[in-house]
Amino acid sequence: MKSKQYETWSKEELVHEINALRKQKTYGLVWEKDRTKEEFDFFINWEGEKTKEEFGRESKDKFPVLAEITSKEIVTNKNYPMNLLIEGDNYHSLVVLNFTHKGAIDVIYIDPPYNTGNKDFKYNDQFVEKEDGYRHSKWLSFISKRLVLAKNLLKDTGVIFISIDDNEQAQLRLLCDEIFGEENFLGNVIWQTATDNNPSQIAVEHEYIITYCKNKRLQPKWVVASEKARIVDTHYKELKLQFGNKSTKIQFELRRWMKENKDMLEGVLHYNYVDEKGVYYPDNPSNPHPGGYKYTILHPITKKPCRIPPNGYRWPEITFVDMLNKGDIEFGVDETITPKPKKRITNSKELLRSVYYEDNRRSTNELTELLGKKLFDNPKSPRLIKNLLRFVSNTEATVLDFFAGSGTTAHSVLEMNKEDGGHRRFIMCTNNESNICTEVCYPRIRNVIRGYLGASQIKVSGLGGNLKYFKTDFVEADPTDRNKQKLVNKCMEMLCIKENAFDSVKEGKRYRIFKNDEYHLGIIFDDDYIDDFVKEAQKIQNKFHVYVFSLDESVPTSQFKNLKGRMTLCAIPEAILKVYRKVFQDD
Repeated sequence: MKSKQYETWSKEELVHEINALRKQKTYGLVWEKDRTKEEFDFFINWEGEKTKEEFGRESKDKFPVLAEITSKEIVTNKNYPMNLLIEGDNYHSLVVLNFTHKGAIDVIYIDPPYNTGNKDFKYNDQFVEKEDGYRHSKWLSFISKRLVLAKNLLKDTGVIFISIDDNEQAQLRLLCDEIFGEENFLGNVIWQTATDNNPSQIAVEHEYIITYCKNKRLQPKWVVASEKARIVDTHYKELKLQFGNKSTKIQFELRRWMKENKDMLEGVLHYNYVDEKGVYYPDNPSNPHPGGYKYTILHPITKKPCRIPPNGYRWPEITFVDMLNKGDIEFGVDETITPKPKKRITNSKELLRSVYYEDNRRSTNELTELLGKKLFDNPKSPRLIKNLLRFVSNTEATVLDFFAGSGTTAHSVLEMNKEDGGHRRFIMCTNNESNICTEVCYPRIRNVIRGYLGASQIKVSGLGGNLKYFKTDFVEADPTDRNKQKLVNKCMEMLCIKENAFDSVKEGKRYRIFKNDEYHLGIIFDDDYIDDFVKEAQKIQNKFHVYVFSLDESVPTSQFKNLKGRMTLCAIPEAILKVYRKVFQDD
């Protein structure tokens, strides 16, 4: 870092400094970015070359790829979604996911290092001590570049939860205001934990979960009422303007109008009671007073009829079933609890309680039982994560955790799918420091899926599910034809993840064919084998997404004319390189 003795600076250096100062906000977060450059560990690349000294530059100058560890694959039911566990630095994992999952993630939950100064946060392979003058700047540099990549992954309707404590809570809030926009802040959840027996005068009993959405203005409108019900609502408002607060008169006129228009309003004639706030209640003939409908809803697990509210449901059966099909109904643990609509960001006055209690010691004991011995202290609680996911997600959501740690988020998703029959999928990213991935995270997910014999010798049944295990590695990024071919040779896993196509159909010479529920995926590693691929693809009567090797963006479309009309065509590695160039350029 150059000293601030400006009289010794060149004109170019002074212009650069002035421009940098102009970019700084007058209100917000500013930290010493130039003094806190993050360096990455170096990995063995595909050619077996392996040292920092040999290359003389950071691994940022190599492109990350994924390699599947097939021996760790778990498949219990091909009808279940495929979940992913990626071992490696989460920055590199997020770069790959910017190609495979840009704009595709519904919910992100992360539990990053809290930067307590008690050997919980490593930066450039060194623990950051409390006395480090750049302690907070190092943490901000570390987390900011990951949050920027994470934002790219969220759907416009997506939400991110970030666990943190007082060490970085204030800084993180300002950073997230900058990255996600202050207008997209949803709130702080206060997680009340066990008392911290510290020597200060205030016994800290809580942590925070900072919550932002991608774009609050674009959150989907959750509407229960049908179009006919909205017509009733419009007419009610007109009567309200005409008769003011004369609710009895309004009710009489509304019922008369609905009776006159019964053909047009068939299906919503139950809205014949209006309270003073203009809220409609269905009038069920089996109920002597304004109440609700009574019909049978089976619990998804017990298959028994659920408890009906004393005055019936507020919604007609057709509306309730529609909500059920959309994953908008929350069931209790069994049929004795009345099912109810899920609360959403856009339709609920109370999204989440602002204070949530969960003693982490319980989670430690549960994880010890699951793994057979104590390998990890203070994991997050599955009950806490489920409480977050339940209110912002649906049964088909994709959930990402790029500080996966012990795998609590994966555990939570699997439990939720079992409880409500959902098809959520998770993506977990973690390094393997202290063998956290290979000895804690992966074994936990494996045991939850397959079942296990606990430390207390009690057999626990598996929840079912599928998992693929990947590790990050690198391909040289110099723009040579040789390196482009190497990237293509190693991009198969990334393309399968992007297209969600893991079912292998054909392994030809220098081409592969996979399929998912909607279409087939073709990957051609050498353009000399296009004709061989086309002959095989003609035998398959389905749509194709085809990726073909090309040294530039062009592809020989004439060779694919026999697949015209049922094929999309994309050049690789250019499709990947475009994403990577953007990521590294913005970094």
